Amino acid sequence: MIKQRTLKSLTSAVGVGLHSGQRVELTLRPAPPDTGIVFRRVDLAEVVDIPMSATSVTDTRLATRVSNGGARVSTVEHLMSACAGLGVDNLYVDITAEEVPILDGSAASFVFLLQSAGIEFQNAPRRFIRVSKPVEVRAGEGANERWARLAPYHGYSLSFEIDFDHPAVDSTGQRVEFDMSRDSYSRDIARARTFGFTKDVETMRVNGLALGSGLDNAIVMDDYKVLNAGGLRYDDEFVKHKILDAMGDMYMLGKPLLAAYSAFRSGHELNNKLLRELLSRTDAWEVVTFEDEKLAPSGFGQLARAW
Repeated sequence: MIKQRTLKSLTSAVGVGLHSGQRVELTLRPAPPDTGIVFRRVDLAEVVDIPMSATSVTDTRLATRVSNGGARVSTVEHLMSACAGLGVDNLYVDITAEEVPILDGSAASFVFLLQSAGIEFQNAPRRFIRVSKPVEVRAGEGANERWARLAPYHGYSLSFEIDFDHPAVDSTGQRVEFDMSRDSYSRDIARARTFGFTKDVETMRVNGLALGSGLDNAIVMDDYKVLNAGGLRYDDEFVKHKILDAMGDMYMLGKPLLAAYSAFRSGHELNNKLLRELLSRTDAWEVVTFEDEKLAPSGFGQLARAW
């Protein structure tokens, strides 16, 4: 049987929010089977739980925000991506502010936290959402066209293409394919950082955003080049970060996907619309388990490899 997974012990980190600039304490705790991933605003007068689901997403501008009543948490996608990449099903995330700390701008620090706490199997079947019919959402026309799609696939693969008219981006790979059965999330995707342009950062800061951003937690570019002294971590780091984000956004379903995700210039908004469209099409998916591990996609029964 392919079993659910949680942490062996708790682990913590302290950082700042990318947009708020606020100090944030984050504690990851084991959770019982079928809990899912639940963010907990422990700084409020009464602790508020925010279970992760496609419908808990209430804002997708610049990051993915989730809410429950008046309580909210922003920029959840990098931690959710790490959970998806390592196959963590059940987790309590205690947080002391309304934004997940950005740490180094990638999912690598969250991967380190999860692996250092240890991941263990639980005595309950892992439930997958298996896509049985193609589902697609589109936006814009012509040069502004964007789309995202889920199609049937015995496994989980992601294909993403970006289209930035910028010298630093043009010189790198702008299309990436990643397959969970074949590739290593920790090695191939997790270290890709979020990126931005100096002109946009300046505008955002005037509007009270990107207050915690800097060269230590993002790739920053002027009109011509990357400004970070160490350059890029991957030759195609820009599009790999979009894969990283997409994995986090797709994991908002609350269960791992068995599907082929593909996208062109998609982002948090379109990714969430894709999930909502999928859920509305009850004939296009089903929940499955694997009592016989041999019937599952290759590698899905094992814990994720370390770095």
